[in-house]
Amino acid sequence: MDTSKEAIVTWCQQYLADLMEMPASAIDPAADFDRLGVDSALAVALLIEVEERYGVDLSPEDLYRNPNLDAVAAYLHEQTARNVA
Repeated sequence: MDTSKEAIVTWCQQYLADLMEMPASAIDPAADFDRLGVDSALAVALLIEVEERYGVDLSPEDLYRNPNLDAVAAYLHEQTARNVA
């Protein structure tokens, strides 16, 4: 599985787009989650899927500290690199 930051952003965009019933291209990875309309239910769904897909435990606090897809992808990329090493 590709765990590059770009691949993670793309996957997250598609996942959120499916949940929010909008095109993935409408989700700006640099936009804060609240600006995108990601509420707590969507955030929890994303946390669960990320854990299942990437094997990284992502807490609500991690989302708070990384408030957009670019930041989350960078965090996940760093964590998956550690898990491999």
